[in-house]
Amino acid sequence: MGIAELLLTAIALSMDAFAVAICKGLSMKKLTVKKALTVGAYFGFFQALMPLIGYLIGAQFQAQIEMFDHWIAFTLLFIIGANMIREALKGDDENEDGEADLSVKGMLILAVSTSIDALAVGVTFAFLKTSIVPAISIIGISTFIISILGVKIGNVFGLKFKKKAEIAGGIVLILIGTKILLEHLGVISF
Repeated sequence: MGIAELLLTAIALSMDAFAVAICKGLSMKKLTVKKALTVGAYFGFFQALMPLIGYLIGAQFQAQIEMFDHWIAFTLLFIIGANMIREALKGDDENEDGEADLSVKGMLILAVSTSIDALAVGVTFAFLKTSIVPAISIIGISTFIISILGVKIGNVFGLKFKKKAEIAGGIVLILIGTKILLEHLGVISF
């Protein structure tokens, strides 16, 4: 697999993280470099870690991983998205200072759920005998940069349309989870 193919793979894998990063930016009253770097680091790290784990697991467990990865991603993203919508509709903003949840627990759940597909890509890398260090480096760095851009884009729009943006962000997360599920079930293909 060449550099161009790896870069295209990295960009494709980072799209879920990009969408979630936009959602994070939507809920930030004040964007700082530290917040953007935090989101980028979580998503970039896990997008690089999952293919490495998949590569190490290799072909021996491919069928078992593919049997349930989409259900995990769907469930996590659905719960997070539904909670965002519920909080926005409740009108009771627990987080009055307008700060997105960047807690370790919250970010781990999002980072893992948006990078589960990368696990299967890592298994594919093992089949193709792809050099794993350059592959995960390209994936991690691309996702890091794209996620930071997502936070910035989300923040610009979130300041103007906070409540509607949170509802839209929750819907986007649910749709991403549904898309992952339907793709793996063979109902749709992209």
